[in-house]
Amino acid sequence: METASRCSPNDHLVIIGNGMASHRLVEALVNQPQRPRAITVIGAESTPAYNRILLSPLLAGDMQHDALTLRDAAWYAENDVTLRLGEQVEAIDREKRLLSTDSGHAIHYDRLVLATGSRPALPNVPGIKLGGVHGFRDLDDAAELEAIAKRGGHALVIGGGLLGLEAAEGLRKRGNELNVSVLQRSDRLMNRQLDATAADLLKDALTKRGLNIVTQAQLARLEGDANGQVCAAVLKDGRRLPTDSVIIAAGITPNADIGRNAGLTTERAVMVDAFLTTSDPAIHALGECCQFEQHTYGLVEPIWHQVEVLAATLSGEPTDGYREVPTATKLKVSGVALYAFGPTDPEPEHDELRYQDPQSGDYRRLLLRDGRLEGAVLYGDTRHGPWYFEQALAGTDLSASRQALLFGAADAEVLKDQQNDTPHLSTSEAA
Repeated sequence: METASRCSPNDHLVIIGNGMASHRLVEALVNQPQRPRAITVIGAESTPAYNRILLSPLLAGDMQHDALTLRDAAWYAENDVTLRLGEQVEAIDREKRLLSTDSGHAIHYDRLVLATGSRPALPNVPGIKLGGVHGFRDLDDAAELEAIAKRGGHALVIGGGLLGLEAAEGLRKRGNELNVSVLQRSDRLMNRQLDATAADLLKDALTKRGLNIVTQAQLARLEGDANGQVCAAVLKDGRRLPTDSVIIAAGITPNADIGRNAGLTTERAVMVDAFLTTSDPAIHALGECCQFEQHTYGLVEPIWHQVEVLAATLSGEPTDGYREVPTATKLKVSGVALYAFGPTDPEPEHDELRYQDPQSGDYRRLLLRDGRLEGAVLYGDTRHGPWYFEQALAGTDLSASRQALLFGAADAEVLKDQQNDTPHLSTSEAA
């Protein structure tokens, strides 16, 4: 265990960004006995931090706006945290340790945390800046998409990954007169998480709901009308798809410009070490705007681990630092259950186990190497997913329960126990 350099009790800690990572860090710090004297959070949005993971059910009408709020403004005041909303940091003066904001304020810091998140990755194609082209990253985007759904017509979602499918299903559920299409560049949906069989099952289920899924669709350009509004998408194979709106959900770009402009070491994002410290020892970075080794982030599980490490770092508590661990994926679409982790396609050394029940719609595929689980794809019945994931993380040798492994934890453990209780002859006894 190592102890990193912590904030002095008299330090002013400033956090740029008021998203989920920033908020979780503040919650961790206010409970530390060695918390900084003053904590200021600067957020570009006008609302306190909220749960962005729930934007999809909000769009679908399955959840109310208030349910997304993590803490109201009063909570920050009660915990001696200054919250500055609707204010954008424009520059960092590292020598003077001063921040300049778009409101004309100069804010001094002793320690600084960049938690600026990310923005949609926009395809580099003609027409991408036309009116009617949207992202799906914040409350304003959700409100725009809700208005699109209510207007009806045609909407086109670019991206067949997690976010794109959640946005498409939310639009479909909210808009009775809206036709929704999804363009996926790969030959299958969620190609980073699913094998071909699970992707086909997912495609069939979403198609039956009314979504139009177009795979192997490479966007060439967007066309606009006389008013500068998008009216069609043209694919590289020449197909032209009329549309009234386009929603971009094809990956994210880290918001690293503020760090890059301040002279911090950056690649795709702001580079950090195992203690989430940048090339400036007074500045840290967290979440989607940071890069550790070759990794950048878009899922919450690794970011929560980063928060634990950074809270310990700032408080002078022992920590082993941040390290990469595998993560599992779940799809947040009502009525569709998916759970996946590890490789999507088998290698020659893998022992591949499959189970499929066409009547119930259940599908499971496990990948083992030398008796140890490396990957799983579950569609339909996903209740054993966390147990599989635990075995993979632990590196458990599952050879003894291989025959029952596809049927989950209980059957696998029973078979293992039975085999362990069965007497085995040694070589000398057999002779």
